[in-house]
Amino acid sequence: MDIQALAFDTGGTVLDWHRGMVAALKSIGTRHGMSADWHAVANHWRRQSMKGIVGQVQPEFQMDDVHRQALDETLAHFDLDAVTPEERVVVWRAWHSLDAWPDFPGALAALQKWRPVVSFTMLPTSLVVDVSRKNGLTWDAIISCEMIGVYKPHAQAYATAAKWLNLQPAQILMVACHNFDLNAAHAAGFRTAFIRRPREWGPQGPPDPNPNMTYDLIEDGFDGLVRSLRA
Repeated sequence: MDIQALAFDTGGTVLDWHRGMVAALKSIGTRHGMSADWHAVANHWRRQSMKGIVGQVQPEFQMDDVHRQALDETLAHFDLDAVTPEERVVVWRAWHSLDAWPDFPGALAALQKWRPVVSFTMLPTSLVVDVSRKNGLTWDAIISCEMIGVYKPHAQAYATAAKWLNLQPAQILMVACHNFDLNAAHAAGFRTAFIRRPREWGPQGPPDPNPNMTYDLIEDGFDGLVRSLRA
């Protein structure tokens, strides 16, 4: 493979959103003496957020806005309306302080010695900046679909990312734990690497835990990705 850059999906592949959202929701719920299946609440919030952003073209909003609206819908769905407006802001802003999966920072440093590494994400630019600073992640570039105005898995998002990197799509390795992202990247001419993230959605497991097509690389984690690319 003639790989000249690596593009990483960030929410889920790099960031442990489920654990962060469960902690934020549970903390607020405890203040009110509320009990709930916080894993189910977090996953519903995530599903509603993805429905609101995936494939959007020139929307007048970005994913922070979608997260905020989906939070209100989720709290109502689970009869958690006692959460105050101020507390909702605290929970919503928890997206900006997520932890990276433990195997990513070291892999990022190792891969950057070989090729440029880019965050290519549907998350807002400011969110990626905040979580990167928190986790000590230094990307060669951040390409948010917010900048492009077209959201994955729309083909234009991938074409624009390749254009901005001044590379042919086949020179970019798209790394993700989500089939929909990698399938679209493959269709756009990118090389693809599937990273399994069995704990992305907590105890119930992710909706698409296994590759649904033949990708260039399939790894159980980022350490395996580094070994395969070095080989």
